[in-house]
Amino acid sequence: MKLYTFFRSSASYRVRIALAYKGIAHEAAYVSLPKAEHQADAFRAVNAQGLVPALADGGHTLIQSLAIIEYLDERHPLPPLLPEDPVERAYVRAVAQIVACEIHPLNNLRTLKYVKRSYELDDDGVNAWYRHWIAAGFAMLEDYLVRARRHGRYCHGDAVSMADCCLVPQVFNAQRYACDVSPYPTIMRIFAECMKLDAFDATQPMRQPDATN
Repeated sequence: MKLYTFFRSSASYRVRIALAYKGIAHEAAYVSLPKAEHQADAFRAVNAQGLVPALADGGHTLIQSLAIIEYLDERHPLPPLLPEDPVERAYVRAVAQIVACEIHPLNNLRTLKYVKRSYELDDDGVNAWYRHWIAAGFAMLEDYLVRARRHGRYCHGDAVSMADCCLVPQVFNAQRYACDVSPYPTIMRIFAECMKLDAFDATQPMRQPDATN
């Protein structure tokens, strides 16, 4: 099994957490986004979308972090990252998708570069864009976690789930851009609990071998 990853990619971090939590041995292949290695023909032969992460396993290559995590959960069911009950499973998927589908697309590297170039923004302008959408997204997520009343130590009670795999990298990104996270106590408490676990701590961005790139 080989994971194509970049240390600052939050989508890659999600999958690194899942692999580590399940104890799945794999090889890492580092793809530098600043050096545009993801756009090179060599990588597009692996993933035509030209994005990380990608996971090669058994002659198949899987793309998109949530699809990869669900694949891993089906192939390696213990410890589970999705609950068995359909309603609870839908809740975990909803939390994961708030991050992956609502928050992340508005502040990933491609979006920030486009906004900066198209609207002639300086760094302060780009950072204001980033912080606005983090605040909007985290407010939605905080409210959903509180109202659903399914969280405990983690997003889904006291069991680590795919939702936590998504929440933690997004908090890392928010902290990197100096976003004010104080209005989101539930998110930050869950984040702190997750970071006590080696699967989250050892896979964090600055602990990756390619973190100097």
